[in-house]
Amino acid sequence: MMSDWDRVLAGGALDGQSEEITRDRLHGQSVLAQLNATAASDNGQRQQLCRELFGHCPDSCWISTPFTCEFGRNIYLGEQTFFNFNVTILDLGEVHIGSHVLLAPNVQIYTATHSMDHLARRGWTAYNQPVHIGDDCWIGGGAIICPGVTIGPRSVIGAGAVVTRDIPSDSLAVGNPARVIRTLHPAETRAELIS
Repeated sequence: MMSDWDRVLAGGALDGQSEEITRDRLHGQSVLAQLNATAASDNGQRQQLCRELFGHCPDSCWISTPFTCEFGRNIYLGEQTFFNFNVTILDLGEVHIGSHVLLAPNVQIYTATHSMDHLARRGWTAYNQPVHIGDDCWIGGGAIICPGVTIGPRSVIGAGAVVTRDIPSDSLAVGNPARVIRTLHPAETRAELIS
């Protein structure tokens, strides 16, 4: 028998009255409140809370606070990923963020979506479309990553960009909607860092 989460993550509608999902939302919000109230200097407590909040969060990651998410359980982080202040993730669906990823202040990542039919939206029915961000990406300040988007490894998303479709690996994407303006070459990007 499928759990309510199994149905949602398989693309089914969210049942807002589900005891399982309500319990997980309340638990996530409780742990999130503790994380946001913990001093930046208390690294051990912050790491423990992140392990409890996220689906996966290595101790090498740093989550600046305030941070906002809905459940936390559907967020999976790789090694040495950094969230700057005011990152928001609506994790009705899974969010997979690779290793060595930098999220600038005010980045927003959404997996929840609704019907285009106005009558269907009256019941607040929501669906999920997972988001994937590859290793070594840099997401600029205020960028919005929309449901269902995959960003390939080593890509850079410009500040304020609204990413509505997939971005290939090694790309610089900017604007609203975000579009790729050039391909990044490893030797070129390393040279920029050195100079």
